[in-house]
Amino acid sequence: MSSAACFGPALMARLDELATFSDDPERLTRHYLSPAHCRAMQQVAGWMEAAGMSARIDAVGNVIGRYEGRRPGAPAVLVGSHIDTVTDAGKFDGSLGVLAGIAAVEALHRAGERLPVAVEVIAFGDEEGVRFPSALIGSRALAGSLDPSLLDARDRAGVSVRQALRTAGCDADAFGSCARRAEDTLGYLEVHIEQGPVLEAEGLPVGVVTAINGATRWRVEVQGEAGHAGTVPMVLRRDALAAAAEMVLAVERGVRAVPDLVATVGQIEARPGSINVVPGKVSFGLDVRAPLDATRRAALAALESAFGEIAARRRVAVAIDPFHDTAAVTCDAALIETLLGALARAGVRPRRLPSGAGHDAIALAALCPVAMLFVRCKGGISHNPAEAITTEDAGLAVQVLLDALRHIGAARTVKL
Repeated sequence: MSSAACFGPALMARLDELATFSDDPERLTRHYLSPAHCRAMQQVAGWMEAAGMSARIDAVGNVIGRYEGRRPGAPAVLVGSHIDTVTDAGKFDGSLGVLAGIAAVEALHRAGERLPVAVEVIAFGDEEGVRFPSALIGSRALAGSLDPSLLDARDRAGVSVRQALRTAGCDADAFGSCARRAEDTLGYLEVHIEQGPVLEAEGLPVGVVTAINGATRWRVEVQGEAGHAGTVPMVLRRDALAAAAEMVLAVERGVRAVPDLVATVGQIEARPGSINVVPGKVSFGLDVRAPLDATRRAALAALESAFGEIAARRRVAVAIDPFHDTAAVTCDAALIETLLGALARAGVRPRRLPSGAGHDAIALAALCPVAMLFVRCKGGISHNPAEAITTEDAGLAVQVLLDALRHIGAARTVKL
C-alpha cells in the first residue's frame, strides 16, 4: 500500500468528524469563536496531542501544536490553515490543511523521527471574516500585524471580538503575545483545496501555488428617503435600493473586461424592509480581487467614481467603508521548488497555478516565506456543502507535505 493510500482514510474520517462541530444542526456553520468553533478548537488540540505534539490555544483563539526537532527550541516550519467556516459550508475548506498537518506530524511521531527543525501545526480562527467585519485575525496576530482596533469590531448581535474571546476563555489584551519572531520561523506551508476547476480539468490531484490574489472589501451604505409605496410618485423618489441595484450592476460591468479581476456583491440589506415602503437605506458588501495590486486599485477608483455619479443622479448619499485590504502575495521560490520536488518524487506532473482566493498565507507572508499546496476539488466548488475531494488525493497531499517537511529540515541542516 502506498503512503498516500495509508494517510487518506484516516484523514477523511477526521474531516467527517470535525464537520459535526456546527452551530446549525442542519448544515455546517462554524463562525469564529462561536460555541461550535470553541468545541472544535478543543478537539483539534486533542488530535495534536495524540499526534505527539504539545498543544495550546493562544490569546486570539489559534490552536497551536508543536513537535520539537532534534534540538528543543529549534526554529520551526509552520503548517496550518483555518477551522472557521462560512455559513452552510463544505467540510474541506481550511480544515483539510490543519488535519493534513496533524497527519504529517503523526507519521513522524509514529516513526520516532525528529527533524533538525521543529514543526508547528496551527488552526487559525477568523480566516473567513463572516461573523465580524474583519478577516485573518488569527494569522495576523501570529504575524505581528494585527490592528488592535479589530478587537473592538462587533458582530450583528453587538458582540465585540474582545467579548467573544473572553467568553471563549482567551485574553484579547494579550494579543501581542501571539506574535512570532522571524528568526524562530523558517517558513509556512498551507495545504488547501483549490476552490477552482483547473487541477480537475487537467487530471492532476495537486498543484503548487505561485501567488495569492490581493483583496479589498467595502461596506457601502446608500442613504435615500423612505416613503409610502402608493403615494410617492416615481419621479420624486429617492429610492436607496434602486440606486444600490444600479451600483451593483456597475460593479459587474466595470470588471468583466479586465483579465483576472473579479468583484462580488454577496450581501445586501434594505431598510426598513417593508413591501409597501420605498427603501430609505441600503447597505451592501463588495469584494474585489486581482493578482496585481495596480489592477485592483484602478478598479476600486473607477467604482468609487461610478457610485458617486449614480448617487448624485438619483439624489441619494453614498458612503464607503473599506474595512479589509490585503496586498497580493508572491509565494517563496525556494519553498515552491521544495513542493514541486515532492510532487515529482510522488510521480505527479508538477503544476504551478495562482490562487484567486485569499488564505492565511497572505498574513503569514509578513513574517516568513510562504508556499501553498492545492488539492483538486470536484467541479471547483467551494463555500458550498457540495465541496468534495477524493480519499486518494487527501492522502497524497499528506505524503507531499511530509516529504516537503523532511527536505526543508535537510536543507536547514546544510545551512547550519
